[in-house]
Amino acid sequence: MPRIDALLAAMVKNRANAVRLADGDVAYLVIGDAEHPLTRQPLGDGQLSALLREMAPVHLAAVLNAGGPAEFTYSCSDGTFVTRLVTENGKATATVQLAPVNGTNGNGTNGNGTNGSNGHAPATSNGHNGAHVPVPAAVGPAAPVARAPEPPPPPAPAPREPVTSFASADVVESDASLEPARTEIDELLRGIVSNSASDLHLRVGEPPIYRIHGELKRMTDSDMLVNSRLEAMLAAIMPERNKYEYREVNDTDFAYEIPGLARFRCNAFRDHHGAGGVFRVIPHKVATVEEMGITPEVQNLCYLTKGLVLVTGPTGSGKSTTLGALVDLINRSRDDHVITIEDPIEFVHVSKRCVITQRQVGLHTGGFKSALRAALREDPDIVLVGEMRDLETVSIALETAETGHLVFGTLHTTTAVGTIDRVIDQFPADRQAQIRVMLADTLKGVISQTLCKKIGGGRVAVREILLSVPAVANLIREGKAYQLQSVMQTSRKLGMVLLGDVLIDLVDQQIVEPKEAYMKATDKQSFLAALKSRGHDISFMMV
Repeated sequence: MPRIDALLAAMVKNRANAVRLADGDVAYLVIGDAEHPLTRQPLGDGQLSALLREMAPVHLAAVLNAGGPAEFTYSCSDGTFVTRLVTENGKATATVQLAPVNGTNGNGTNGNGTNGSNGHAPATSNGHNGAHVPVPAAVGPAAPVARAPEPPPPPAPAPREPVTSFASADVVESDASLEPARTEIDELLRGIVSNSASDLHLRVGEPPIYRIHGELKRMTDSDMLVNSRLEAMLAAIMPERNKYEYREVNDTDFAYEIPGLARFRCNAFRDHHGAGGVFRVIPHKVATVEEMGITPEVQNLCYLTKGLVLVTGPTGSGKSTTLGALVDLINRSRDDHVITIEDPIEFVHVSKRCVITQRQVGLHTGGFKSALRAALREDPDIVLVGEMRDLETVSIALETAETGHLVFGTLHTTTAVGTIDRVIDQFPADRQAQIRVMLADTLKGVISQTLCKKIGGGRVAVREILLSVPAVANLIREGKAYQLQSVMQTSRKLGMVLLGDVLIDLVDQQIVEPKEAYMKATDKQSFLAALKSRGHDISFMMV
């Protein structure tokens, strides 16, 4: 739905005479001789013409970009409206009014293309309360305007471009025109690596922002980004398929690579400020399990022939990096076919001993569940599911693990016990007993991961580990997942460990501050008692 529709609905609801729009200003309702602010945020650079292009005939695009003058009609569920655009003193202003209901042919004219006076549609009634509809002073009579051709009766909405946002911007037409923007965004992406950052945030009205060791840092020596500049940068690196998706739904995910440097997971979106983008660096080299300090017990999960292994944690906790390291270990040590289903593809694995097939959702397959079904016909030994988002995907993953394949998957849960509950609770109540049995038989391990800031800079991965042993399988089968913590607490020698125990060890080793560890702990009361019993500073609780 065009964004203008919400403003027009507000105009009709408030029985206003008009909506006035101008670049660099908020939208106003014109009621009588007074103007009342309708939005909180002013329109950014180029947003007025983009908004008007949602409403206008396609052939007026160039006139709108130039700031008018122009006049056209637009119809939606709230009625038919006349829009006029003029530029005075270098400032483009648009006024949208309800089209007169009498003596017109549907485009605000009287059948000969004018109202018999100054070339504007007569402002006689707003179609609701019979009030006079004045044109705001900023949008008075102007030079002859470009008009949309009269539509034949019955009146019909004018055709519109497939744009659905205030911030909808011009998709740059030629590769040559994209080169300066590509050079600029490449330089910003190189800055992620040179600044040891994990993410880059680009948004209208802000300088580039890097996330460095978990904290956002604005590059205050850089210029503020304007919408047209940011839209061009996004278009410069966006695949054609994603450009279409971006136009249609205002956000899209894709991957971008700077050869020899790194790959980047990219999300482009639009919000009320305009365009935006978030870019996460994916190192060119896949980290190994040895470099990441993954325990031997977790590494042993890579040698299983069947079962389900879940890597969980909040967004940005390093799940993809851990899974990349586990796939790399498999690639170096087994002779199997590995299929990964990702959105988008992050770490690119070169086949070593294994044959690696990497499929991207939206590019190589329609979705996770369809790709997972297809994988069963592709002679897989190991399947990695980038996100187990819905019940059907979880169900197929469990069946795949049960039928003799090793399946790795991810969930956005924060604890191992919470992961068990999340999987089971996705299913209807009448299926949960069956799912508990399937999960008890197929689940081989859960690695719940988060990241903590290290003293002196950098971050360290904190992993809670649940491994399948008979006692664990029995508790899952009997619906007693709440007792798993006690099993994990007494099974550290088997490789299991609770999040709180890892955190307290890091504090003891002076790797992580007590406050940081406390913030990441899930059982905060028990963790605080552990800090106090070990003599650690808990003065942060007094603040």
